[in-house]
Amino acid sequence: MTVAILLSGGKGSRMGTEIPKQYITVEGVPILVYCLETLNKSKYIDKIQIVADKQWHKGIIGWLSQFGLEDKFLGFSAPGENRQESIWSGLNDVKRVVSDDDYVFIHDGARPLLSQAMIEESIRGMNGYDGVIPVLPMKDTVYMSKDGECIDSLLKRDEIYAGQAPETFVYGKYFEANKALVDSGEIKQIVGSTEPAVMAGMRMHLIAGDERNFKITTKVDLERFHESIIAERSRKN
Repeated sequence: MTVAILLSGGKGSRMGTEIPKQYITVEGVPILVYCLETLNKSKYIDKIQIVADKQWHKGIIGWLSQFGLEDKFLGFSAPGENRQESIWSGLNDVKRVVSDDDYVFIHDGARPLLSQAMIEESIRGMNGYDGVIPVLPMKDTVYMSKDGECIDSLLKRDEIYAGQAPETFVYGKYFEANKALVDSGEIKQIVGSTEPAVMAGMRMHLIAGDERNFKITTKVDLERFHESIIAERSRKN
């Protein structure tokens, strides 16, 4: 079994909008619903747990009904103070339906261009590994600077990668990796979903990322997504 944990608890403060970015409507569809549609269509995803603030539960349930996306919906989890605590909340709530050997597939509600191919490659890529993360190679020269003013060193660009979502993990191992950080209080300092896995010595598989699968963070990103949807509809017509 693979359970998707869809993170939709962000406030979207950098967007500067009245509502969180994942609930903004683009071409008549809330951004979160684009993710839900893709996950719902995938034969590799069995259930979907949504991490969202309680004030949005009623609206999300309405969208699930409106767009015919109720079949795989498992339930809601409460957001944490940061992204990793939100994941921890989801991990605890899905425990009732998964075994240690099952997979958990973590994605951002603000990454609406998730493809079926990426889902398939993520799950297939788990063979022989404890987790999978899609990554993008660095195109520009990368420097190290400790003070942000002077360059300390030049990093090897071909050894540096930018991580994306979705990230997939063996549930039991990932749960224990996060529990250790909760117990130590370190979970509040975690900035990437794969970080707990690496710290716990889990074997992570790098697969090719997708530049189209960007996260909507700013208004420029929102405009880019809007253009992508229009272009896609034009191709279909």
